[in-house]
Order: sequence, then structure tokens, then C-alpha cells
Amino acid sequence: MSREAGLAIPLAAVARHGRAVLVVGLTAGIVSPSLAGAIRPHIGTLIAILLAIAAFRIGARAAWGALAAMASTLLLVALLQIAVPLGVLAVERGFGLTGPLALALLIMTTTAPIAGAPNLTILVGGDPAPALRIVVISTALLPVTVVPVFLASGDLGDPAAVAPAALRLAGLIGAAAAVGFLARARLSPDLSPARTAVIDGLSTLVFAVVVIGVMEAIALEIRRDPGLVAVTTVAAFAANFVLQIIGAALTARAGATRAAAAIGIASGNRNFILLMTALPDTIIEPIMLFVGCYQLPMYLTPLLLGGFYRRIGGAGR
Repeated sequence: MSREAGLAIPLAAVARHGRAVLVVGLTAGIVSPSLAGAIRPHIGTLIAILLAIAAFRIGARAAWGALAAMASTLLLVALLQIAVPLGVLAVERGFGLTGPLALALLIMTTTAPIAGAPNLTILVGGDPAPALRIVVISTALLPVTVVPVFLASGDLGDPAAVAPAALRLAGLIGAAAAVGFLARARLSPDLSPARTAVIDGLSTLVFAVVVIGVMEAIALEIRRDPGLVAVTTVAAFAANFVLQIIGAALTARAGATRAAAAIGIASGNRNFILLMTALPDTIIEPIMLFVGCYQLPMYLTPLLLGGFYRRIGGAGR
């Protein structure tokens, strides 16, 4: 048996059991804060690797699609990062909702989807190409889309402060995607199902390591105040999953069932870090527990919403 074949078998098995592998990573991060802390400084590098793997799997042609796909992605980004947060702000003000949870929900809906959205889409059996398009375009446009939300809120500071962090991440995403596309074109223009399974297994392993690293904050907090962690976790699950379900359901109803999983995941799983680097500590400190708890629904999406996405998008996994 060749070395490639020897690696292919276990990696394909990891791909088949991807949801369980993520749960193992999540559990390991909560149980061992020291392990999570050791991995956390390397999360940026790991995310770049994940994006390169996703780009390799998808290929440049499928990722960017036709001009019509790009136009619809721009419209979607405007809806997700301008219309949705402005709607949230209107509801919160209409009902007089204030406090850390209201602030966290506004920040969550204002920012771009997480860079791992294509990998989560793969794990629920969906088409990752729309997710990759959304991640690249939404992150690049974040300095523009935050302006109306920041101005309408009046409490989030200067929207120009977001630009450096957004541009840095957009550059990282673009570079990682370019590496993946180039490697695909040079090494394997046509992926067989067997090789696709190997790539999915590798992606799942890297994703599981990322999950361990992002669990450090909640692993420490759960030891100090488990009751508060439980309440905040319920709120994080509700916010994340409601947005995912609405986004996917509306997409499927509009007839774009192949993109339903990608859009649902992008709707609910947002990159807090992008805005946290630009907002003052007086805003960030009260929402840090929510940010930590928010990682749970994010990385449990394939396990808890996998069946929903298979039904709504017709994806078989």
C-alpha cells in the first residue's frame, strides 16, 4: 500500500465522521484550558490553512461562478451586513432592549461571516462555493457596510476604525484562496470522489484543532460562574440558529436550494473578532462571555443542524 493510500483511508473516515470529530475537539478545549491556550495563538494560521484547503476543493471557476452569482452575492452581503443589523437596531430601540445581549446581537449581525463558513458548509453536505464567495466579498466590503450601522447606532464609535482589521483579514483570505486555487489548477484540476473525501478529512482535522483553540475563554469562565455561562449559552444558540434557519429557509424558498446551506451558515456564524479589534474596551468587555459562548452553536452547527440543511437543500451527506 502506498503512503498516499495509507493516509487516504483514515482521512476519508474522518470526513465521514466529521461532526463527531468537531465535538471531540470542542470537548477537549473545554476540558483542557491549557491545551486550548497553547493552540489559540496559532488560530490565524490554521484559519488560513482551512481557507486554502476549501479553495483547493472548490476550484477557482466554481468559486466565482458567473457574473450573475457575483451580483447576487453583493446583494446578499448588503442584506446581511446592513439590512439585518439595522432591523435588529430598530427592534431593540422599539422595545427598549439594552444591555450586553442586545449589544452583542447588534455587533454579531453587523460583522462579516466567519472564515470557516465554507468548511462548515462542507460538513453539512452543502455546496461551499457560495460560502467562499460570501466570506471574501463580505470581509472586503466590511469597512463600507459598517458605516450606516455605526452611524445609526451612535454607540459603536468611528466606522473608519474597522478598516485596518477588515483589510488585513481580507488580504489573508485572498492570499489563502489564491494558494488553494493555484494548487488545484497545478496539481489536480479534476478531483475524484475519493480524493475529495481525503481533502474533506484533512479539513475536518484542522477545523477540530481550531475548535480546541477557541474554547479557552469559555473553559475558564465555566469554572467561575457556570449559571451565567448556561444562560448566555442559551442566548447564543438562539441568536445563531434562528439567523441560520431564517437565512437558509428564505434562500430555499427563493429557489436557490444549492446555496441554502452556505447562506444559512453565513447568516448566523459571524466573525466577532473583526469588530472587536476596532471597538473600545467599554463595549467589548461586557460582551466577552457571549462571544465565548457563541463558539458553541458555531461549531455544533454540523451536528445539530446537519439534518435541517440536508432536508432544506436536498444535500446528501
